[in-house]
Amino acid sequence: MPQVKAAGSDDSLHPAIQVGRIVQINLSDGGLPKLPVEQAEVTANGLVGDRQKNLKYHGGPDRAVCLWSAEIIAQLQREGHPIAPGSSGENLTIEGLDWAAISIGSQLRMGDSILIEITDYAQPCRTIAKYFMGRKYGRISQKRNPGQSRLYARVLQPGKLRRGDHLQLLR
Repeated sequence: MPQVKAAGSDDSLHPAIQVGRIVQINLSDGGLPKLPVEQAEVTANGLVGDRQKNLKYHGGPDRAVCLWSAEIIAQLQREGHPIAPGSSGENLTIEGLDWAAISIGSQLRMGDSILIEITDYAQPCRTIAKYFMGRKYGRISQKRNPGQSRLYARVLQPGKLRRGDHLQLLR
């Protein structure tokens, strides 16, 4: 994972800054998989053009954005799961961050102006079962496999996001 250290910094006082990038932006009209787009407007209610079928469990201001790690998707593919970016309903597929280090309350700066805050771990459901060997979608449950789950976030500062934009874990 790319890390940047302040010049002359003492590692014990200034931990490395984690920097990653947006691999894929995914939208759908309410079904799976979510499909890739080059750019999207990120608002307090989510990505413009994206919808969720079940608003009891998805969407809303505290679940405006769902994000997941490209490295975890690749790991699952190596294990034989027929999964791909967007197939588990994430809006943003990202790479370059220590995924297990991101938790509720973490903030990420994306692109030029977007700021999001992690609000929860996305609980896997049977809708994504076909993307897992033996339909064992619990493989990405935060309770069973900490650090493997998709994440929900609220949008603190909206803006436009493009595939390839950088992002930074702030806290």
